[in-house]
Amino acid sequence: MLYWIIRRLMGVVVSVLFGIEVNGRENVPSSGPVIVCSNHIGWIDPVVLAMVIPLRVSFMAKEELFRYPVFGGVLLRVGAFPVKRGKSDRNAVRIASAVLKNGGVLGMFPEGTRSRTGEMGKGHNGAAYLAIRNGAAVLPVGIAGPYRLGRPVRVSVGKPIVLEGAGERVSSDEMGIASARVMEAIAGLLDRGSAIADQRIG
Repeated sequence: MLYWIIRRLMGVVVSVLFGIEVNGRENVPSSGPVIVCSNHIGWIDPVVLAMVIPLRVSFMAKEELFRYPVFGGVLLRVGAFPVKRGKSDRNAVRIASAVLKNGGVLGMFPEGTRSRTGEMGKGHNGAAYLAIRNGAAVLPVGIAGPYRLGRPVRVSVGKPIVLEGAGERVSSDEMGIASARVMEAIAGLLDRGSAIADQRIG
């Protein structure tokens, strides 16, 4: 319940400040397991994705955010969970896998951190690994900013991608190839989505 309340409240705020234009919303699956993968240009990106995706999204977020008692508590209650950046985090992998195995939706930013310039960075292999290991589709999303008052944020949703791999035994080569495919899909959406939007929220 708290997830939907916060989603609604933040959605109103974002719509008033910026407005969101969405292209390709029909590509969103009706159910999971699915990993929503997007580029990362601002702290408000998870809110934007939650507005676009009608299903509840469990976001993987950097562990530093959970060090603030009140804010961290709210994040946990809405389904977000911490991940240690720059190193292998077995607990985060376990939680993410549980979300997917239960038919849920996982939200990830493959770049691992926000882009200060708006340009896409190199994607890490975590999303591809989780998708292959758990048999989940990947939903690529491109967010075209910047976030400026009165200037709509354009969001382009691509068609779900099914990555090939050997399930539990995912090789580094498989992860690299799959990750590159996801990042290329996101980059392609940014190229297309900057010009046209077929739906406005708010």
